[in-house]
Amino acid sequence: MKIYLAPMEGLLDHLLRDMLTRTPGVDICVTEFVRVSGSLLPNRTFQRIAPELLHGSRTPSGVPVRVQLLGSDPACLAENAAKLAELAPMAIDLNFGCPAKTVNRHRGGAVLLDEPELLHEIVSSVRRAVPAAVPVTAKMRLGYNDRTRMLDCAHALTSAGAAELVVHARTKADGYKPPAYWHEIGRIREAVTVPVIANGEIWAVDDYVQCQLESGCDDVMLGRGIVADPGLAARIKGLPAPDWDAIKPLLAAFWDDVLIYILPKYQAGRLKQWLNYLKRIHPEAGIAFEHIKTVKDADVIGAWLAEGCPVPAAEPGWTKA
Repeated sequence: MKIYLAPMEGLLDHLLRDMLTRTPGVDICVTEFVRVSGSLLPNRTFQRIAPELLHGSRTPSGVPVRVQLLGSDPACLAENAAKLAELAPMAIDLNFGCPAKTVNRHRGGAVLLDEPELLHEIVSSVRRAVPAAVPVTAKMRLGYNDRTRMLDCAHALTSAGAAELVVHARTKADGYKPPAYWHEIGRIREAVTVPVIANGEIWAVDDYVQCQLESGCDDVMLGRGIVADPGLAARIKGLPAPDWDAIKPLLAAFWDDVLIYILPKYQAGRLKQWLNYLKRIHPEAGIAFEHIKTVKDADVIGAWLAEGCPVPAAEPGWTKA
């Protein structure tokens, strides 16, 4: 059984990949998408999204990283995939699942699920352009507005050469609203001959068990669930999982990286964003979030983290919004 770490634009980037792979359980990571549209991208574009390419395409903890591309032009995607392959990614993933309106309006992501013939052409073109040693994989949803072409899309992707298929168990129209239709992933798994990885609405071990029962998939991709509970992958595998005391050093390490890679005006927001997810599982994170939610001063936040996230009733000198 393998557990994949999902990409989440604006949240689950290389900074959080590093933190979430410091605890055991995650086997494979996928980056946020690199948008491919009409030009050959420079190496620095791929490396900005996937700095792991500079380190053997692995996180600092050694977990393999796949780089994801998004676009609708088969020739342009193939050309960029060939260039990306020169940087030795663990695999190249193709995004046919993003539900964002802006992305879909520019013919990217889930909107292409209404065109299985184009899906086949894209994957075929990329597969031909990339050395055989570099796997090409794909991610899809159950459809755009409905599920009528779900199996057509799965067949199109896999027959064109996708070595694995991650399926998010909702349509674009469903967005991220519960429930996830895991049983539909089971229909796809039975219809194709490549490994299928289930994705969507797995927040706890019980969700994994139910997803496995309905989809027949042992392998899953975790997104928001593991951001909220960094120990989720470990728990699913029956391994020791971090408690709040073990998560606090991850917050401090995350903050150190945020100060390097994120513009100052967004730095505090990135930490609060993660705390806001963590409070779903860890009540202490909710208390910490309330304590710093109006704080902007990076030095004050850094000192607070260095002290182990204390939450006194009042702290003189805090900078309020």
